Amino acid sequence: MANIQKPGIPKGTRDFSNLEMARRNYIFSTIKSVFSLYGFQQIETPAMENMSTLMGKYGEEGDKLLFRIQNSGEKASEAPEKGLRYDLTVPFARYVVMHQQELQFPFRRFQIQPVWRADRPQKGRYREFYQCDVDVIGTNSLVSEVELIQIVEEVYRRLGIRVSLHLNNRKILAGIAEVIGAPDKIIDITVAIDKLDKIGIDQVNQELIERGLNSEQVAQLQPILTLQGTNDEKLATIAQVLTNSEIGTKGVKELREIFTLMNHAHCSTNEAFRVELDLTLARGLNYYTGAIFEVKALDVEMGSITGGGRYDNLTGIFGLPNMSGVGISFGADRIYDVLTELDLYPASMLEQTQVLLATFGNDELHYALSIARDLRANGIRTEVYPEPTKMKKQMTYADQKQIPWVGIIGGDEMAADSIMLKNMLSGEQKLIKKEDLVMEIGK
Repeated sequence: MANIQKPGIPKGTRDFSNLEMARRNYIFSTIKSVFSLYGFQQIETPAMENMSTLMGKYGEEGDKLLFRIQNSGEKASEAPEKGLRYDLTVPFARYVVMHQQELQFPFRRFQIQPVWRADRPQKGRYREFYQCDVDVIGTNSLVSEVELIQIVEEVYRRLGIRVSLHLNNRKILAGIAEVIGAPDKIIDITVAIDKLDKIGIDQVNQELIERGLNSEQVAQLQPILTLQGTNDEKLATIAQVLTNSEIGTKGVKELREIFTLMNHAHCSTNEAFRVELDLTLARGLNYYTGAIFEVKALDVEMGSITGGGRYDNLTGIFGLPNMSGVGISFGADRIYDVLTELDLYPASMLEQTQVLLATFGNDELHYALSIARDLRANGIRTEVYPEPTKMKKQMTYADQKQIPWVGIIGGDEMAADSIMLKNMLSGEQKLIKKEDLVMEIGK
């Protein structure tokens, strides 16, 4: 006798029940409808990419989290090494270069697909998860950043989640590195301060020392890491700090223009949607060059649920230089957890069966199949119990699945060209002519 294997799945992955899939599809359809509203069109790319496409794009920390494919069905000597995609942005840049002759620029695309990271699983952090990306590529206009902010606001308004959008600019971070005398340490600085929320300022300072900054440089960073005030006050302060930095001054100018455009676009800032200038926001990915975004839920302890930024030359790695783009990614799995914790799913999202046809015999079962066809043709979600077993069993099935109507079919009902329709909530039942079923169920 063969050994019985205990079933299981890899850590950091999940199965999804029908209820969970209904919830996920609600998230995807809400996000997709907003993307489409702003003129973005959907594409897809393969789950696996050549490792040469992935390596070196996500920084030192990101490269460690790449899943490598050990056996792709080809001789190792004849095929490039492959890996599962880490995000959707780098594959998108590769896609743009390969399909540039087919695209109209600026190219507006969205993509809803899974990504994989060899991370340590914990609350809100999975090894396999979906991202919902939206990007504009082929324009330097900061109008694109503002439209992405509007998309964030609209998505979370529709989902009912109160959020805070944190905004910064990588040019400002580069300027800060410059004025403290460590321009070559910009990557080390961003990687360290990107962990501020997770490990606290003391450990960030320790990491900065370990990454090669001296104590004086770390001390110069402290007023910036703890800067308080309104967005305008923060911008005014950092503008003074960066007076002698050309790149830093450019970053301040870009942020000021974004806030100005937001006012023209009537982007609202209220208790449900806040936009906050956050000079500690770094977004550790190496390819960001301008504005960077991060969104957090206000009512749930959770990491970032949306993030992104401007990248000026990501396509240049693949042979198409000076193609600037900007995009954001909605983390569907974390959004799922937030909606679950706040109990914000609408009851209407569950497109459950509306009526079960229950029968006493084979002749009645055949009759039920024809009725089911007519009901489905009129948009009524219908099940036929597949065998004429005991009526109690069929009723229990309907009750457990919370099916609101049961159509009971026996010889008398067939003879009258009718069914006995039972309301499972009230217990009321009455004989309904076959042609009146759609109207009765749809009341």
